Amino acid sequence: MMPDRLIHLRVPAAVKGRWVLASRTAGMRLTDWIIDAVEAHMRQQLTNVAIPDDLTFSDLHLSRDPDGRVSCDWAVIERICEASSLPVEMFRDAPEDNISRLIVGWYQAHRQHGGDADPVAEDLIAEVFAEEKAGRL
Repeated sequence: MMPDRLIHLRVPAAVKGRWVLASRTAGMRLTDWIIDAVEAHMRQQLTNVAIPDDLTFSDLHLSRDPDGRVSCDWAVIERICEASSLPVEMFRDAPEDNISRLIVGWYQAHRQHGGDADPVAEDLIAEVFAEEKAGRL
């Protein structure tokens, strides 16, 4: 687990006032409300991902590392980011939930269009489902 990092924001008083009001209305600490808002924005960006037509799901070459982490061909992710006008850091340097959502979403579309099953993707979906059930996502 990565240690927390401190971020300082300088915003106009009126903006802070709106954020404080919104966070109180939501029954949240301001910090938690800001984090939720930023993460929601990032999830929205993830819904606008464009997969280039010449890429297939198998191009990812999903595999499991000895430590259990999922690995893939990052050149494919970079092409998707370029086609979607997204920074690759949104996946490479972010919580692994981002790359997991991309992989799972693409895999589900792949399967809906008759694509072959992928054991690593199936395992990843099972993990996501278990984490959602446990309330960790």
